[in-house]
Amino acid sequence: MVGPKKIAHEPNLVSSGHQLYTDTVSFYPYHHISLLISQRRRERERVLEMATILESLPPPPPRSSTTQPTVSTRRTTPFSLSNFASPPRCLTSVPNSRIPTHCLSISCQKHTTKAFAVPRRDAMALIFSSYIFSQVGFHNIAFAQPSVGFREYIDSFDGYSFKYPQNWIQVRGAGADIFFRDPFVLDENLSVELSSPSSSKYKSVEDLGSPQEAGEKVLRQYLTEFMSTRLGVRRESSILTTSSRVADDGRIYYQVEVNIKSYANNNELAVMPQERVVRLEWDRRYLSVLGVENNQLYELRLQTPENVFIEEESDLRQVMDSFRVNKVAA
Repeated sequence: MVGPKKIAHEPNLVSSGHQLYTDTVSFYPYHHISLLISQRRRERERVLEMATILESLPPPPPRSSTTQPTVSTRRTTPFSLSNFASPPRCLTSVPNSRIPTHCLSISCQKHTTKAFAVPRRDAMALIFSSYIFSQVGFHNIAFAQPSVGFREYIDSFDGYSFKYPQNWIQVRGAGADIFFRDPFVLDENLSVELSSPSSSKYKSVEDLGSPQEAGEKVLRQYLTEFMSTRLGVRRESSILTTSSRVADDGRIYYQVEVNIKSYANNNELAVMPQERVVRLEWDRRYLSVLGVENNQLYELRLQTPENVFIEEESDLRQVMDSFRVNKVAA
């Protein structure tokens, strides 16, 4: 009987250290194929066995809407200074060891701790609601900061001075002679405007007329500056108060407070009127202090949202009362 034919391969060069030798390999091809088939069969049987075990496990108990805190019992040692003052009653240590005793000690006291189980659905709902709350809830609300004191700004070149909250920052290039802004409420700012000395010959603030007439001029100036070319934009304005006072320097100052609201359509290019919904863009209060010196008209301007003005009225009044105009040396 003739056995299976052996296949003789070409000699292979195998490296062993620094020595090279030849090895002739001969095997039965169908024997290796049967080994691979049996190996695949055993792997498939193991997978089926694991699946059977998993299917036999009982399903997890359903979670009720009113989840009660679960109590787990663990062997723990409460942290207190008394644990380090004297060792516990039931401690085991290794004698003649260099390892400290407190590193090898095992507490035998039994303590009960409560672990509150939070359903995953509730946790995901909490995270999602907090995200919506932070993104949507307060986009039109400005949070005022508490009063932190004042600093004094003195411009000896142009001849005026005032106090401002010390946490406000100066913004350069804003177009005014000086400009400060609240770093937290960006709609709240302070600026000083003054007329040109060559084109104005004011002798007193009374040259503007009465405080009411000065207030009308101030309001017209604001509306001119806030004029918009957008479609559907509407502004509502009103003069709240006008007054005059004599400061400690003997000069007369006018104080004017106005309110301006800006409304705009949500869809400016809509054809049907019902598609153009009017919404409030901003609601601000503008406070102005007018003074005359050096033949120039000085105006201190304060801008703040109405909801912030309610909280910071006292501080803003102090800024207005601190405004002074000074004589400039020729």
